[in-house]
Amino acid sequence: MLDYAALAALAAVIREGSFERAARALHVTPSAISQRIRLLEERVGCALVIRDQPCRATETGRRLCRHVDQVQLLEQDLQGALPALAQTAQGPTRASVPVAVNADSLATWLAPAIAAFAAGHPVLLQVAVDDQDHTAEWLRSGAVLAAVSATARPASGCNSRPLGAMRYLAAASPAFMQRYFSLGVGAASLALAPSLVFNAKDELQARWVRRLCHRHVELPRHALPSSHAFVTAGLAGMGWGLHPQALIQPHLDNGSLVELLPDTPLDVALHWHTARAASGLLDGLSGAILAAARTGLLPP
Repeated sequence: MLDYAALAALAAVIREGSFERAARALHVTPSAISQRIRLLEERVGCALVIRDQPCRATETGRRLCRHVDQVQLLEQDLQGALPALAQTAQGPTRASVPVAVNADSLATWLAPAIAAFAAGHPVLLQVAVDDQDHTAEWLRSGAVLAAVSATARPASGCNSRPLGAMRYLAAASPAFMQRYFSLGVGAASLALAPSLVFNAKDELQARWVRRLCHRHVELPRHALPSSHAFVTAGLAGMGWGLHPQALIQPHLDNGSLVELLPDTPLDVALHWHTARAASGLLDGLSGAILAAARTGLLPP
């Protein structure tokens, strides 16, 4: 049997990023956390924590963290049936639910749904942000229990359900359009016009350009890891980018942003992946997210 006090220590170190913050979260000393991690590593026969700033889990450590997250969800369900178990010396217990999502969903339809769910349920949501083409890797590695992803196929031990499609529009400021695209939008002009990307993984702009030009075009890129910063940069004339229509529609309506080419949207299908944990809390979160997607996204 695994030592669940040690597993809780491991999960706290990874969640908090250091042994000291994990100790404060669990109301023990840092040396107690260190001893529990050491004994757990001896028990499983390999390193579980990469002692960095912040601390990170090894592959085995991530699997154990996902296991303890699932156990916490099951215990939370049990506490719902047996309320006397729900109270500790530090107050009511809450299950940690790590989730990976894409920034554009978080900036538009998703945040209200998860905020309302967390406000009404005994959970602590741990939201990680990554490109929608890569969030499923977080679930596959065991780092999270659920993810919003552009990947349809579920990982082993997981379920996948369609959410709908997010519509993106290529847009820029009128001044930017005049400076770079006065003679039209094509491979030559796109190769000179600075574009906006979320990070090095972001392929949305490149996908839109390939569909338009039928070939690869090397784009000059600004990297801005924020959906709202994308809009701010676009309004300032810093570059053009693919924006969620829901986020920029007011700017399109007042003319402060314009589409590079009308009627050329890029629709990205999104899916909700969850670990197969028989948990009422995880099912409830899934229900809230699926309901929000029905109104916030195009039909699947």
